[in-house]
Amino acid sequence: MIAPTPKITIVAIALLMALLPESVHAQDVPGIEICTVEKTMERRTSCLQSNVDFLQKTITKLTTDHQQKIDASNRQIEALKNAVIGLQKLVGELQAAQNKAAEDAKKTAAPTAKDAVTPKDGAR
Repeated sequence: MIAPTPKITIVAIALLMALLPESVHAQDVPGIEICTVEKTMERRTSCLQSNVDFLQKTITKLTTDHQQKIDASNRQIEALKNAVIGLQKLVGELQAAQNKAAEDAKKTAAPTAKDAVTPKDGAR
């Protein structure tokens, strides 16, 4: 491996410095801040208002999210109710068909049983 010369190293550092932004600004991340460290009343009030705004946005977002979940659950409950009603109807029809089949079997079995019985008086 070839060792870089000091001249190449300086050029590389210069290029990197040119590509980097001149100043990097801190990003304001919303959240709860500790307002008691503020000395002036205006800054403390502003800090507290920022906390209130953050909490209101959070509550609104959570309310919307939970309402969407509740609505989805209610739709699922209605679909399940309809499925249960359909299954109850099907079970009722199957039970009615089973009862009819049992009655038909009794009716067809009853006359054959009478025909199979021989009269005792006629045999003597």
